[in-house]
Parts: sequence; C-alpha cells; structure tokens
Amino acid sequence: MAHIASEKTKLLNRLKRIKGQIEGIERSVEADNECARVLQQATACRGALEGFIAEVIEDHIREHLVGPGLEASDPRTQAGEELISIIHSYLG
Repeated sequence: MAHIASEKTKLLNRLKRIKGQIEGIERSVEADNECARVLQQATACRGALEGFIAEVIEDHIREHLVGPGLEASDPRTQAGEELISIIHSYLG
C-alpha cells in the first residue's frame, strides 16, 4: 500500500472525507431529501472514490512497476507516466 508515510496520511484523509460524504448521503435519505439532492451527493462521493482509486493505482505504478531506481529518460518510466496520466483522465 502507501509506501511513504505522507502518502498513507493523504490516502487516509481522503477516505475520511469519503466516509463523511457517505454519512451525508445517509442523512439525506433518512430526512427524505429530494432525489436530485441525494443524487448530487452520491455523484460527488463517487468522484471522490474514483480519485482515491486513481491515487492508489498511481502509487502502485510508481512503486512496483516504474520503481524509484529508473531514470526519467527510461522508456519504462515514460510509459508509466503515460499510464498514470490516462488513469487520472479516466478516474480522477
């Protein structure tokens, strides 16, 4: 998982925000709020979760596929960065 303490802290903070968003959705449903409001909250939560997933994938690529020992000019590093960019475009 997060191989650097600061990355772990960042991911845990993201999860806490997502948890708060889910609790907000739950309160909205319990309060019989309008469907549009509940859907707006759910969509925001989904976006936050997709951002979390993108970060975990990025950390995995950087740590296990590209690795810290490769030069920036190495084709594997360049391919890894391209993949990270694609993932962020799709999920982030």
